[in-house]
Amino acid sequence: MSRAALQTRLDQGLAALGQTLSDDVRAQLIDYVALLARWNASYNLTAVRDPLEMVTRHLLDSLSIVPYVEGATLADVGSGAGLPGLVLAIVAPQRAVTLIDTNGKKSRFQREAVRSLRLDNVEVIHARVEQVEGTFDCVTARAFASLADMLTWGGHLLAADGRWLAMKGRRPDDELAALPDGFRLEREHEVPVPGLDAERRLLVLTRTGAP
Repeated sequence: MSRAALQTRLDQGLAALGQTLSDDVRAQLIDYVALLARWNASYNLTAVRDPLEMVTRHLLDSLSIVPYVEGATLADVGSGAGLPGLVLAIVAPQRAVTLIDTNGKKSRFQREAVRSLRLDNVEVIHARVEQVEGTFDCVTARAFASLADMLTWGGHLLAADGRWLAMKGRRPDDELAALPDGFRLEREHEVPVPGLDAERRLLVLTRTGAP
């Protein structure tokens, strides 16, 4: 897959999202996809094999939530291949981003991406989310677990006035009905991903009181 084709797919998606990124940032995003495709051939980091599909299903899917990310610090729980955390770190280098995952090979890939892409604002933590300390202005989770499990395991990471951004497909009414005490759904957004014929929904969760 040519770099030009990947760049064209990214640029078309950015236009559809109404986002403008610098040439350097766009190049970094393509570098990330190229690195992911190389590692994926050996380490099976994602079920998406086609780099062009990676642009749609990984880059554009992650970029779709950019307007809703707030604060100076972000933790990406169950980050996997660094999604959406690495993408969000690339587009906002002023934000401190922490990637959390229990899978060793995925954490190794994250560290290689941080080194290769020169991302000074990213920390990689290979651990269970329950073991991670600190609080963050924003916590992201993409296809990680049910809302109840996410918040039971990682709710301590959310600052008192922070926002937890849960990336979902269809509206998970049963999961919303089972939210743990201390958390509530503040708002939700449909976030169409350019080129992806599937429903995407972002749930914004907040605390109902002090942690």
